[in-house]
Amino acid sequence: MNVTVRKAQESDALFIAQALLESSRAGKKVGIFDFIFNTSDDATLLDYLRKFTVTTTKSYCHFSNFMIAVVDGVDAGTICGYEPRIATHDIFARALEEVGIDESYHERIAGYLLCEPEIDNQTWVCDFMVVKPEFKSLEILKEMVRKSMLTARLKGYRKVQAMVEIGSVETEIIYKKLGFSVIDEKRSDYYEEQFGRSGILRLQIIL
Repeated sequence: MNVTVRKAQESDALFIAQALLESSRAGKKVGIFDFIFNTSDDATLLDYLRKFTVTTTKSYCHFSNFMIAVVDGVDAGTICGYEPRIATHDIFARALEEVGIDESYHERIAGYLLCEPEIDNQTWVCDFMVVKPEFKSLEILKEMVRKSMLTARLKGYRKVQAMVEIGSVETEIIYKKLGFSVIDEKRSDYYEEQFGRSGILRLQIIL
């Protein structure tokens, strides 16, 4: 199996949108984007997310923050790596405005905001790590994370963190196999009511 990892291009917008939707739902019926865009219709969500990845304002969901794993010439997976000090909540809100979503979305994701980890400006974040089912392989996941951490090092970061829902056992195990350790967790009954999971774990690796 020949695995390469490349920087995402604007033409990868739909592939990234599909990864955002799958990763955010994490095996559940709904995820955070269902609430942000106020719909659970997959076609509508994918259209919103595709546009969201190519907005002029570069939120952490912008295609430029993603890498694509390619196996024998076929796109097999993707991962997002971003700088919280740059991709702030204000930037996220401004990007949403470009696709027609106003700040009322905050009310719809109140459960998430109660459990969202506080990440400092000296940290690089890995998120939205997805591999197509037919390509499920720790080798692909390792290569994507390795390339993302290389980018982090080149930018001067020494801490890399990831967020995983409590109960997303497979994803948690993958990150632990890649060298991450759980550093904290936040739980909320309201989060569980909205998303069907008790909260969010934060994992970290020191480079």
